Amino acid sequence: MRHIIAVLLENEAGALSRVAGLFSARGYNIESLTVAPTDDPTLSRMTLVTTGNDDIVEQIKKQLNKLVDTVKLLDLCEGPHIEREMMLIKVRAERRDREELKRLVDIFRAKIIDVTDTSYVIELTGATHKLDAFIDTVPEGLIIEVVRSGPTGISRGEKGLTI
Repeated sequence: MRHIIAVLLENEAGALSRVAGLFSARGYNIESLTVAPTDDPTLSRMTLVTTGNDDIVEQIKKQLNKLVDTVKLLDLCEGPHIEREMMLIKVRAERRDREELKRLVDIFRAKIIDVTDTSYVIELTGATHKLDAFIDTVPEGLIIEVVRSGPTGISRGEKGLTI
């Protein structure tokens, strides 16, 4: 089962390295990892996506909590949450394909953020399945490059990852 784990870490050099080392030493896989400072400059929020049965995910959470840099941890999949992923996709956009690509962009509520004579760069944010559907819908042979952030998330309601 896929889990999205949010972790508040002390914003110090080497914290991310210790988390990655923990996963590699135990043979766990990180599917996606994002880290950025919070509104408190001494803290960073890390969102990682991993898969495993309940026992494996419980072990991962225990190991993460043992790290000195970890301030607080929350498995977003344990309650209601919102998750989003961002994608930048560069597509061939020659004369005959431009109108169809613009229609796709409108249907998926995406944005064309760069235009050249032969290509578009499109920005799309949403659930993972929405991004997958967009990729599947682009006519074959038009995709040049795809960059995805991986899912990030936040819990719904009053519950939050704060000190």
